[in-house]
Amino acid sequence: MTLTTGNETARATALTIDELRIGVTSSGDDIVDEVSLSIHAGEVLGLVGESGSGKTTVGLSVLGHSRKGAEITGGRVVIGDCSMLGLSSSQLRQARGELVTYVPQDPGTALNPALRIGKQLLEVLEAHDFGGSGAARKQRITEVMTDVLLPGTPQFLRRYPHQLSGGQQQRVGLAMAFACRPAVIVLDEPTTGLDVSTQAHVLTTVRDLCHTHGVAALYVTHDLAVVATLADRVAVMYAGRVIELGPTASLFAEPAHPYTRHLIAAVPDMVGERDITGLPGRAPAPGTRPVGCSFAPRCEAATAECWETFPGIDTVGVDHTVRCYHPRSAITLNEGLTASTMAAAAPEDAVLTLRNVNASYAGHQVVHDINLHIGRGECLALVGESGSGKTTVSRAVGGLHHEWTGEILMGTTPLAKSAR
Repeated sequence: MTLTTGNETARATALTIDELRIGVTSSGDDIVDEVSLSIHAGEVLGLVGESGSGKTTVGLSVLGHSRKGAEITGGRVVIGDCSMLGLSSSQLRQARGELVTYVPQDPGTALNPALRIGKQLLEVLEAHDFGGSGAARKQRITEVMTDVLLPGTPQFLRRYPHQLSGGQQQRVGLAMAFACRPAVIVLDEPTTGLDVSTQAHVLTTVRDLCHTHGVAALYVTHDLAVVATLADRVAVMYAGRVIELGPTASLFAEPAHPYTRHLIAAVPDMVGERDITGLPGRAPAPGTRPVGCSFAPRCEAATAECWETFPGIDTVGVDHTVRCYHPRSAITLNEGLTASTMAAAAPEDAVLTLRNVNASYAGHQVVHDINLHIGRGECLALVGESGSGKTTVSRAVGGLHHEWTGEILMGTTPLAKSAR
């Protein structure tokens, strides 16, 4: 059964996933069941849900791949007019990078630490015979580096991955993914390890590249805040099935499925205007899912029919569909947690104290005059952009960074500069 929207035929469809089923190899239990999605050229579809819902498994299937212990047991994955699940190994190698590309969560895993980034970009183009000549490929590298807002100069392209920041590494990964002008790109939480400022730049780059070049993007993530700013539409997964699909604005303003409402209610509110609520229980594992709605055991709106048969598709708004017998029914959110202000520990009661701490790398000062004290039972958040010195301070406290001056005390006892 397919969750579709009324306007999907009006634009070219780049990716079609139809009745996809993926099971555990040993038992045959479904990991992913009846997943049907389509993404238009230039559109970003956010795929969200808690860990174990099947998001990454669906994302990998777009590349015609399943992880060890799982196998694709049914359905279709079609990019343009190419059926990904019917390709041979050699055809898959050609399709990956040419028709569809993948950007992983950790930018370091996408890059070869032993090769300069220019060489890695060139290898991608050569593997797919893109450009036809060395000069054309060199020009394409310059173009795609400009697209991701990085220098395309020979000096920059001669750098190794370890000489780049996390944000720069992720942008190089994006450059590799867009280099051969694919029709579809799968992004598996590519900004998880980045600070907020760098994350915003990378997300803007992704959105602009997709819209400008007509690339369909499947963005897999836990982060609803990211989806709200990036995606054109959102699909919510629970226990291997898509349970709600709709335009981003509509889904966030009027979520129809109780699970979606709980997910949105659990998003941290930095302003503090509402409580943060959780959802008790956990999603059922493959092989233990009920016959009816998998969310029924955790849903206060569940009735007898919810336990007996999985619900069909219900249209709840323009291009907004849900699989629920009681969409937008009244639910009771759990009592939330509200941020509160604690009195800071007095300096004389501190468990950990930093006094006038300065830290350097190879004689270059990177941390300046840090003074902190943390009391028993107190949690101090140390935040800042990449390169601000957070990790250096924490490594100095842990005895893993030795180039520092000042005092670090545990109670009244000075800590040694080395943990060894």
